[in-house]
Formats: sequence, structure tokens, C-alpha cells
Amino acid sequence: MYGDAATIRKILTELGDTWAVVGLSSNRDRAAYGVAAVLQRFGKRVVPVHPKAETVHGEQGYPGLADIPFDVDVVDVFVNSRLAGAVADEAVAMGAKAVWFQLGVVDETAYERTRAAGLDMVMDRCPAIEIPRLG
Repeated sequence: MYGDAATIRKILTELGDTWAVVGLSSNRDRAAYGVAAVLQRFGKRVVPVHPKAETVHGEQGYPGLADIPFDVDVVDVFVNSRLAGAVADEAVAMGAKAVWFQLGVVDETAYERTRAAGLDMVMDRCPAIEIPRLG
């Protein structure tokens, strides 16, 4: 299990409300679009990270994590598993507090590296499913 209940609760309630959502574009058919809307409804600032750097849900987008000119608390990853490890490494380098790999995004070595660097991490879970469960 890559995300026990305590870690999920900590990321969603204690680590901060600025979430960079990697893979978020204005495509309403993509899961990232709907999940970002749920995060906003629960008080999170959602920062779109996508090569197109589109404004999504009223927030300015950026082409990469390194382009964001302010602190990010959580990096939420909606990219293919083979690309996710590099994103986790960028999250560590930028000083994020946590990394969240979405449902279906699994990279066990990235999980180990990220945890070893001192970040909290959840993998193969969805915050839009978990956050309403907090009560």
C-alpha cells in the first residue's frame, strides 16, 4: 500500500493548500480536469502544469514545475508511470512537501526516492475520492 490513511489525511489537511497538478490542461474529458475542480471546491489552489501552460479553472498554467514562481505544497501527478519518476524528482528539487501519484500512476523506485528525501507520498490513489472521506 502506497498511502496509508494517516499520510493521506496529512497531505490533504496539514501540508498546505497549493497543489501543482502535472498534466492538467483545459481538456474537460481528462481526469485531471475534474479532479482539479474537486480540489478547488475543497479549498485548494490548483496550479496547472502542462506544456501548453493554459489557464484552467481560473489559475495560470505553467509549462513545468520549475517555471512556477511561488512555493508549491503538493505535486499531483497525472502523467504516464514511465514519466512520473522524473516529476517526483522535480518535486523534491523544488521543495514541495508531498507528491501524489494518481490512480494508475505507479513507480515504486520513485516512491522510495521521494520518501527517502523526506517528502510524504501517496501513489495509485485519487484525492478527489479521498478528500470527501475525511468528513
